[in-house]
Amino acid sequence: MRTFSPILALRALWQLRVRKRPIVLSHGINARCNMHCEFCEYWKEETEEMETEEVLKLLDEARSFGIRYYNAWTVEPLLRDELPQIMAHAHSLGMITSMITNGKLLKQRVHDLNDVDYLSVSVDGIDAYKEIRGMDPEVVFEGIRAAVNVCTNPILMNCVISGQNLDDIDPLIHKAQELGVWISFEPLNELEGIGNEIWNRIKVKDIDKYENIINLIITRKKTGYPIINSLTYLKMVRDRNMDFNCRASDIILNITPNGNIENCRIKTEKLGHISDGLENVWNRSAKKRKKISQECNGCLFFGYVEGSLLYDLKPEVMAHYEWI
Repeated sequence: MRTFSPILALRALWQLRVRKRPIVLSHGINARCNMHCEFCEYWKEETEEMETEEVLKLLDEARSFGIRYYNAWTVEPLLRDELPQIMAHAHSLGMITSMITNGKLLKQRVHDLNDVDYLSVSVDGIDAYKEIRGMDPEVVFEGIRAAVNVCTNPILMNCVISGQNLDDIDPLIHKAQELGVWISFEPLNELEGIGNEIWNRIKVKDIDKYENIINLIITRKKTGYPIINSLTYLKMVRDRNMDFNCRASDIILNITPNGNIENCRIKTEKLGHISDGLENVWNRSAKKRKKISQECNGCLFFGYVEGSLLYDLKPEVMAHYEWI
């Protein structure tokens, strides 16, 4: 497995702290999904998708702006036929690529992932998976096995912890080890698109059990299981304590499928549109982004927290955070 690169970290910190520019282009590469998970609001939004030529132009502009990471996500990237062309173009610009998928089409499209450096597959359980996602989990595991046989780069299973899957957490850790992949965890966040009825059904109610499960994750990580979260982050998740300065709006340029530029996944306030120019939007939105961050109650999204800790030079994260 690829390990942490101090050179990449130093380049990222130079872009963030010296040039005051983002390092990640997080792009909603399409607006369609082949799953309708009740805890997700993205598939419910009806919006247009950028044409492929627009995406390629966006990548050119992002790289010129100093961005080195391209993350393709929402709603389901593998539904976009031109995915290989887009990822290949990002690679040709020297960008590091990542993709987040629900895994339903992974086995069928595994040979289209040659230019995906970091593949993340959402897997929220084993026994509870069908209830959560409405599909047999073996479909996803078959896709992951196919990807392991084809891909030379790291693969990650990401699990969102909810009240539905607490009993599946340890089996998932062992499953990751069996498959030869990393695993990460993050808590379920109450997004605006989740109605009260749904939220009351899926939220964690047994807090003692929840804390014990997170302690088990911490123990498993300390004993060598392939858990990619930092211990600092896991302790925040356990204690539900957002003890960090959120830098998401400094680190990530968030682009929706129709080309809007938003602050982040939680505060989806529009900052501009790609037609306005990335640098223009970035510069003129500085005060607005700062105000949004100051007024935000915070979240525990894995990437936002770990990236923010890296930004603030947290030694443990700098030394061990491989997935950046």
